[in-house]
Amino acid sequence: MNRYFVAGLSLFGFVALVFAATLSLNAPTAQAHCQVPCGIYDDAARIAHMREDATTIEKADKLINELAGKADALSLNQATRWINTKEAHASNIIDTVSTYFLTQKVKPVAKGADGYDSYLATLADHHAVMTAAMKCKQTVDASNVEALKKAIDGLATHY
Repeated sequence: MNRYFVAGLSLFGFVALVFAATLSLNAPTAQAHCQVPCGIYDDAARIAHMREDATTIEKADKLINELAGKADALSLNQATRWINTKEAHASNIIDTVSTYFLTQKVKPVAKGADGYDSYLATLADHHAVMTAAMKCKQTVDASNVEALKKAIDGLATHY
């Protein structure tokens, strides 16, 4: 084999390795817990993460309101980025409630059985968080963020 061909293969291999590493570093990572009955749960961590998401939404609302009415390109860019950030954090909360708490932690209780009223109250608390997060997506009203924080606090009492 000639040495230029071997050098070319080596360079190709190096470039392929760098490309693969770049792809893996930029790949999105899943934050939800698995949906198998592994029994490894950290409810407090998920509640803390939802509170952090709510604080990020609060900051985004404040900055979006500050940027509103400005027409320069940088302000429009920053407002768009804050809107996207707010949407993502509200979606994180909704996903955590639905894919972690509701599907894995809340156990159904049949109507008329012991604990049914408590089960309904638990569902209502989970629904309140999801609804408040949705309202945060739709508005830049600080009262919606406060309602979200209060709903998360109510949900935390179950865990």
